[in-house]
Amino acid sequence: MINDNEQYISLSTQKKDGSFVDTPVWFAQEGSTNIYVVYSQRNSGKVKRIRNFPDVKIVGCNFHGKPKGKSFNGKASLVKNQELEKLAYKFLRKKYGIKFLIGDFFAYIVRNYNRRQIIRIQVSLNTND
Repeated sequence: MINDNEQYISLSTQKKDGSFVDTPVWFAQEGSTNIYVVYSQRNSGKVKRIRNFPDVKIVGCNFHGKPKGKSFNGKASLVKNQELEKLAYKFLRKKYGIKFLIGDFFAYIVRNYNRRQIIRIQVSLNTND
């Protein structure tokens, strides 16, 4: 499992041609489960790719996306349930604290807050490495 102390994971989503696109993202683990949550803009490429291909790969990484450790396969889903969305934001706000609150503030100002999409990733306990 990826340690929740990591600041970023690289989320790899599949394109129609079968190749993967790696994107470093903030994440939070749902308690001690093998479920991770991230958020993105609803119209982003990663959200569109997950809609078509829910199989993803994740690995802990730095700010620039350089992998740290072993990668894991997972199944991503786009959250439409308001309670799961609230839970995801709770975990993200707890983990990132003031940085996340500042992001929320600016998202409200530029009217992007309601354009966010929560992504839940259920990770397989088998590594790719």
